[in-house]
Amino acid sequence: MSLLVVGLSHRSAPVSVLERASLNADAKAKLLHDTLAAEPAAEATVLATCNRIELYADVDKFHAGVSELSTLLAQHSGVALEELTPYLYVHYEDRAVHHLFSVACGLDSMVVGEGQILGQIKDALALGQELHTAGRLINDLFQQALRVGKRAHSETGIDRAGQSLVTFGLEQLAVHLPVREWAVGKRALVLGAGSMSSLAAATLARVGFAEIAVANRTAERAERLAEILVASGTGVAARAVAMSAAADELTRVDVVVSCTGATGLVLTADDVAAAVSRGSAAHTSAGPEDRGSAPDPAPQTPAGLDGVDAGVVARLVAAADGGRRRLADAGAVRVLAAVPEGDGCPVGDGRAAIAGVDASSLELHGTWADQGEAAAQRQPRRGVRAQVDGVAVRLALLDLAMPRDIDAAVHRIPGVRLVDIESLAEASADAPMAADVDAVRGIVTEEVAAFGAAQRAAHITPTVVALRAMAAEVVAMEVARLDGRVPDLDERQRAEVTQTVRRVVDKLLHAPTVRVKQLASEPGGAGYAEALRELFDLDPQTVASVSRADAADQNDDSGRAS
Repeated sequence: MSLLVVGLSHRSAPVSVLERASLNADAKAKLLHDTLAAEPAAEATVLATCNRIELYADVDKFHAGVSELSTLLAQHSGVALEELTPYLYVHYEDRAVHHLFSVACGLDSMVVGEGQILGQIKDALALGQELHTAGRLINDLFQQALRVGKRAHSETGIDRAGQSLVTFGLEQLAVHLPVREWAVGKRALVLGAGSMSSLAAATLARVGFAEIAVANRTAERAERLAEILVASGTGVAARAVAMSAAADELTRVDVVVSCTGATGLVLTADDVAAAVSRGSAAHTSAGPEDRGSAPDPAPQTPAGLDGVDAGVVARLVAAADGGRRRLADAGAVRVLAAVPEGDGCPVGDGRAAIAGVDASSLELHGTWADQGEAAAQRQPRRGVRAQVDGVAVRLALLDLAMPRDIDAAVHRIPGVRLVDIESLAEASADAPMAADVDAVRGIVTEEVAAFGAAQRAAHITPTVVALRAMAAEVVAMEVARLDGRVPDLDERQRAEVTQTVRRVVDKLLHAPTVRVKQLASEPGGAGYAEALRELFDLDPQTVASVSRADAADQNDDSGRAS
């Protein structure tokens, strides 16, 4: 086994790099095809989520594999290799297995213990199978990772160690209040109707939101999700709206949760500023009982629920009903602050300031503009806390997309609070860890050892099969020679002689083959297969043909990812 993983995640790279390095479906397919076309790789698949991009491959050369996989990641992600390299990590053989199993258990997630990663691992395996880039090793590895992840969630309380990203994000928006208390009577807009947006919508309904509007590029999917929410039994009023009307919906809602697959911004700072301005005017003119949002049209309840899949409803509600332990707010929320003037910009503000500035300074200006957001977040936390305490929030935004859906500049708008992937990463770093995490780490260690032993044992199996095939051939040749020398043997006598010779050969081979499998399954036992081939002068082509036949049978039996 020569498993290699090269990747980057929220633990190794800033959000700005992850955002730019995201892969769409076409890029994933091209990346995998090019990986197999590269000399060091025999099989591969890619695990790409909003928080990580990891390329898994079976390689025959470590250094060449690292170089090739790193280059391919840079090429298909669109981030230059020299910029990407400082954020890449590499795991090899057992360490690579340990990494994937840890990921599957939620130990490497932004919010420890979240279970959504299992679905993403399943998708990565299915992609490799669909494109025929996943061979025996990748199939074995990812199928086992799914089993390990399920075992961790069923045998431990890892779910209590963390929460889904949605629930965690809502806790950051709620700040001082329990989410259920904060959510009562609020109205929300959910942008997108994919798996994460559906989970977000189900979570909002579960915690007590009064109304949810769903906007999606495909209207049918938004309508379908709205129907499912109404059928969920939570009492929420749900309706579908056109994505083009999302900006107008901002005046009617208190909270926005966004997770679309868009490559550009879905909500700009101008959209949010205009909506907050209109909403504030309505807020001023409304009575005390109406303040906080503009009057809404009557909720559009679906006329009928024929065809609604009760199983889908159950899965959404179950997925949303994750751990309930509140995690301490780490000051990750973003609220309006007076933006400091200057802050080191080498050019200054306005077009006039750019005239006559050299290219180097212009480049610095671009960097300053891009990183100003992060620089503001590095200010002391007490400043952020004072703003949270002192500013009334008109609109709360939760951006779970990568790349981001909502312009990061909206945090400068009075009355707007933004929580995004970057601020969630900062908050989760300070979140308490449950004791169950140690139990999951023990499971991972145990499963890595078992997987390595099984792979090493499987590696020697073709050699043992080839040895037994050679022995059977020798028996057949000797029986044929006996027939020529003693032609008068009857069928009963010939069968008895043949069976006796076979028993002798089997007994001679039994102890060595059993023992060599045991030795091969131990660390450092990979050389026993080669020793067996040398001692019995086995034909390498025969061994290779057994390996190919065994792999083909396994792939036929395994089918799609389960």
